[in-house]
Amino acid sequence: MFWTDDQDKLSNDVIPDNIVDVDYIITCKCLPMEHAYPLYQALSQALPWLDEELIAGIHPIYGAESGNGWQRPDDSHTELMYLSRRQKMTLRLPKYRLADAEKLVGETLDIAGHRLLVGKMTTRLLSDLPTVFARRIVVENGMDENQFLQCMAEQIKSLDIGIRKMLAGRERQINTPEGMLTTRSLMLADLEKEESIQMQETGLGLHRKLGCGLFLPQKGIKPVNGDG
Repeated sequence: MFWTDDQDKLSNDVIPDNIVDVDYIITCKCLPMEHAYPLYQALSQALPWLDEELIAGIHPIYGAESGNGWQRPDDSHTELMYLSRRQKMTLRLPKYRLADAEKLVGETLDIAGHRLLVGKMTTRLLSDLPTVFARRIVVENGMDENQFLQCMAEQIKSLDIGIRKMLAGRERQINTPEGMLTTRSLMLADLEKEESIQMQETGLGLHRKLGCGLFLPQKGIKPVNGDG
């Protein structure tokens, strides 16, 4: 864990719109808890240009931690996650791809045998909140938590972003045809506004199409062990 009490004065820059989050209302009863790869497969077939966009990312779809007696299972590779009617699917895309992304509306995707109907599309600017959180960042084989934090610190510093508070979460795995990917969550706090936006635009590490390295704004510092 990295932690300092000094916080630089935040800027008043306008949030740029060159990279945005694209939200789709979806209709889908349930999905596998671990659905990152089949979701990527389905979206890359529906949007053939997706692989060409290195900055593009696919946010995994998350349900509630609990509800109506249902608890998030420990074995995410075999269990199903039941979705609410308010559930959304989100892509992070460059602005000039919005017209292409709208063509997804009305399509039905096959996510590991589960039908997902794509509905209305809306867009959101990235946030300038000082705390951001990535649910998954790929961890190199054999790397422990301290080594992971050191690796992240080096990458963040290379972006000229100051590290004031940084906290890692527990490991999780993503199954792919090439093998299992190990990931950790990561929280950064007390960022300047432009640093927060830059982290969301740039991200950290590989496999953005599997939801890795994508930072989301968070209101305040919360535990980072959860996945929902």
